[in-house]
Amino acid sequence: MQFVVAPDHPSLPGHFPGNPVVPGVVVLDRVLDAIEREHGPLGPLRLPHVKFLQPLLPGETADIALEGDSPRWRFRVTRAGEAIATGEVVAA
Repeated sequence: MQFVVAPDHPSLPGHFPGNPVVPGVVVLDRVLDAIEREHGPLGPLRLPHVKFLQPLLPGETADIALEGDSPRWRFRVTRAGEAIATGEVVAA
């Protein structure tokens, strides 16, 4: 799944003034959206491992790759082939 966070997204003001960066929680929200698209609602969950490797800037296209199946998925978020975030999602 691909996504782009628009430059007018409400999370960007103040994160960081003059040099906006997409907050990690917005990236993780898109990962959860991708899982729910394929597997339905998740309910309670854990994120036992998440690593942010590079910033995502507003307007940049990112790709989400998922591995695994319920109740555990590994994810990798990339921009132009470079990893920006990796981790695990575990449904309760």
